[in-house]
Amino acid sequence: MSKLEERPPILSDRAQHLLKILVEMYIHGGEPVGSRSLARDSGLNLSSASIRNVMADLEELGLINSPHTSSGRVPTVQGYRVFVDTLLSTKALDSEEVRRIQDSIDGAHDPGALVEAASTLLSDITHMAGLVMLPRQVHSTVRQVEFLPLSGEQVLVILVINEREVENRIIHTGRRYSASELEQAANYLNAACTGRDLKTARREILAELSQVRENLNRMMLAVVEMADKAFVTEHGRDDLLVTGQTHLLDYVDLANMDQIRQLFDAFNQKSDILHLLDQSMRADGVNLS
Repeated sequence: MSKLEERPPILSDRAQHLLKILVEMYIHGGEPVGSRSLARDSGLNLSSASIRNVMADLEELGLINSPHTSSGRVPTVQGYRVFVDTLLSTKALDSEEVRRIQDSIDGAHDPGALVEAASTLLSDITHMAGLVMLPRQVHSTVRQVEFLPLSGEQVLVILVINEREVENRIIHTGRRYSASELEQAANYLNAACTGRDLKTARREILAELSQVRENLNRMMLAVVEMADKAFVTEHGRDDLLVTGQTHLLDYVDLANMDQIRQLFDAFNQKSDILHLLDQSMRADGVNLS
C-alpha cells in the first residue's frame, strides 16, 4: 500500500490546527514557514518552542519537511492530502457568485465552451490555475446514424451512442453529397455498425473496402492482359496502322463487364461511406444525454 493510500494519521486538535495554518501560509506566501511565524499567526497562545515540538511530530509523521536551504517547514504530498481530506473548510457562495456561475454556464452553447467556462470559473474562484478533465469513454457503441445535407460541402451527423447519448457533429466532406447518397450511407452504417464500437465498425468497413479493391484489381488485370494480347503485332511489325483498339473492350465477356461495373460501384460507395464515418469520428460534437 502506497503512502497516498494509507489511512491519515490521528492528530491532536493542536497538531491539526497548526498543520492547517502552515499549509495555508505556504500556499499564500510560497515560502517555508518557520516556528516564529506560525506562533504569531496561529491564534494559539503557544511559545516558539512548543510550536517546534508540534512541527517535529508532524515531520516525523511525514506531513511536513524542511528544505535544505531553509529552517522553515513546507507541506509534503501526504500533508496536502490530510489538509484536503480533513482540514479544508468551505464556505457557502453568496448570491452574486451563484449568479455569475449560472450566467457563465448558461452562455456556453457547446461542450467545448462549457468546459472552458468551467475552467475559467474554477480559476477565478480559487485564484489558481483551473483544470477540467473530461471523462474518456472506453467504448462508444453505435445505436443509430443519420446524415443530413447542409450548405456547400457540410453534412450534419446525428449519432446515437451507447444508451441515451445523442451527439451532433458538422463535418466537411470535400464534395457535395445528395440526400439520397447520404440516406444510402446511413442505411449501410446502421446495418453494419449498430451495436458495435465506432472503431471496430471503421476497421471492418476498411477491410471490406480492401477486399473490394482486390477483386476490382483482379478483374481489371484480366481485361488489360486480354487487350495487350489483342494489340500485339506479329514479328514486331509496326508498318500496319491500327485504329479503334479500344473498341475491342466491347467484346469482353459481358458478364465480366457487369461484374467490373458492380465492383466499381461498390468500391466508390464504400469509399464514400468510410470518408463520412472518418469525418464523423474526427469532428467536434454537441452531446445531449
